[in-house]
Amino acid sequence: MSQIDLAYGSQAVNFVFANDQFKVLLPQDSSRQPLTDFEIGQAFDSPIEAPPLDELLAPGDSVLIVTSDATRATASAQITNLLVRRLIQIGISAADIAIIIATGIHRPTTIAEKQELLTPFITQRIRVFDHDALDENQHINLGETARGTPVELNRALREFTRVILTGGVGFHYFAGFTGGRKSICPGLASAKTITATHMLALDFENGGRRKGVGTGQLDGNAVHEECDQIATLVSPTLGINTVVDDRGRATQIFAGHWRAAHRTACDLYLAEHSQIISEKRPLVIVSCGGYPYDINFIQAHKALEMAAQACEDGGTIILLAECRDGLGRSDFLKWFESSDSAKLETRLRDAYEVNGQTAWAVMTKAERFRVVVVSELAEADVVRMRMVPARSLEAALSLVEKKTAGYVLPRGAALLPLLSE
Repeated sequence: MSQIDLAYGSQAVNFVFANDQFKVLLPQDSSRQPLTDFEIGQAFDSPIEAPPLDELLAPGDSVLIVTSDATRATASAQITNLLVRRLIQIGISAADIAIIIATGIHRPTTIAEKQELLTPFITQRIRVFDHDALDENQHINLGETARGTPVELNRALREFTRVILTGGVGFHYFAGFTGGRKSICPGLASAKTITATHMLALDFENGGRRKGVGTGQLDGNAVHEECDQIATLVSPTLGINTVVDDRGRATQIFAGHWRAAHRTACDLYLAEHSQIISEKRPLVIVSCGGYPYDINFIQAHKALEMAAQACEDGGTIILLAECRDGLGRSDFLKWFESSDSAKLETRLRDAYEVNGQTAWAVMTKAERFRVVVVSELAEADVVRMRMVPARSLEAALSLVEKKTAGYVLPRGAALLPLLSE
């Protein structure tokens, strides 16, 4: 027998299991140690396909630092502290530095979240503000992409001489990976631009996902390519991408040209965070990895997407997701008024909304698997989403035959199972 702690919010659920019944799937980088301040400084001095930070910036520059919101673990507190200190050493005044939180269409960050993301030291000395995708006064129009996507971005991107992107690299179920260009779009884009880019994930002519769109895919991915083109219009000065461990500490950093550094990070992340499996199994137990990965159900779905890669059709997925912020959107449940995923896809074709696509992705999984959700969500809401509510892992397991073979994904959002040929 073995046991493992599965993260649930800020706590953990202990799971005892038979070794011949369950196989644990973990990223290969779990033994990496957190980066020291010195190692992060070295990354600033030797960027990927870019000059050192001291040569990119000069006294008199004004710098906008783009950082992620509370739905992401990026080690932003450590990274931003060191970055701001370095900028001041270069001779840039603190008054000429600002930090914008790339919320996309997420809710605003709270004061407490800002302090946790950036530390009180930074929030007391540097101007910090949120992006608002619905506030037209915040946006400037930069024309259209080759595909005809309207480009509306936060005007702050044009009010500073230098823009530095910071963020974490991880899997994204239709953009391929987080980080990099996503700090600009959707992070700092208007709701109109976000909608236009995200709807490229669906093939409304043939149904289902558009070819090339998926977890860990960049080449030929229309969503990634559109967001990349939009970021090109901004031409960020530098990109800083981190990979974090299960406690949100930076274990790898990729600083440099905003596109090259991100691509390097994505390639290594895929190599270390995917695992070949010889078969799919009838049971998958998946933890999102705890807070903030299970802050709400929309974010928790990313772990469900990974679990679906390892589960047999008709099998059971048990998802551990606290969801302290609920569903993530007050209007999320309206999409489940559709009788099935095909009807929902038709609704999206006629009146697309970003979170409607997440609802479609959830519904397609609920149709393929029995999904049992261990969470703090209202049971009626879970049932409405076509899933089974449970208040504990034990209660969820009681719904499954005792000897059912399965996989355990302790860091569901950070591990991509790949079925061997």
